Amino acid sequence: MTDQVIDTNSVSVVGEMYSPSVFSHEMYGEGFYTFQIKVPRLSEYNDILPVTISERLMMDLNIEIGTTVKIEGQLRSYNKYVNGKNRLILTIFARELLLCEEEEVKNPNQIFLDGYICKSPVYRSTPFGREITDMLIAVNRPYNKSDYIPCIAWGRNARFSEKLKVGDHMKIWGRVQSREYQKKLRDDNVETKIAYEVSISKMEISEENNKEAK
Repeated sequence: MTDQVIDTNSVSVVGEMYSPSVFSHEMYGEGFYTFQIKVPRLSEYNDILPVTISERLMMDLNIEIGTTVKIEGQLRSYNKYVNGKNRLILTIFARELLLCEEEEVKNPNQIFLDGYICKSPVYRSTPFGREITDMLIAVNRPYNKSDYIPCIAWGRNARFSEKLKVGDHMKIWGRVQSREYQKKLRDDNVETKIAYEVSISKMEISEENNKEAK
């Protein structure tokens, strides 16, 4: 049962250590650390992604900034209380860490999610005319917990996603991306922030939705 749940959320990224590992927290006597990994896109842009990892996965490995690693795990979310508000925080939770040779990887950033739409999709278009639909996908995991993952669909997928409803069961393939945006503050200053989300390359509605529709 547990393996089946884990299969609904699978991430694989290959890139360089971009920051040193920093102690985050301890759970049941096991220490966890966080760091950032720089993952290349097909363009010249790089995604800088947060990783959470158990200390036991890093034992006996000489990992420093610039080391190329492969991480497999899940994209997880949790709420953090910041400045009087709850913020949704995303992190790649590592289940495996491997050292890699510095060679080109065909697809260094992959994610698969099997979950449910938990918020009405929002369709919009950019100033350059690109069609986008924002979605929030709930993915179940063991012990009655769920991860809430922001996802973005483009073009034809965006038009399809616009018509989806809360509760629809989706399967999604894509990549985890980091995106800078600017937020205007009360004193009219502008603060640059980073959002993490899944950029969808392929999606399908689960068979159970099709049966209900019929």
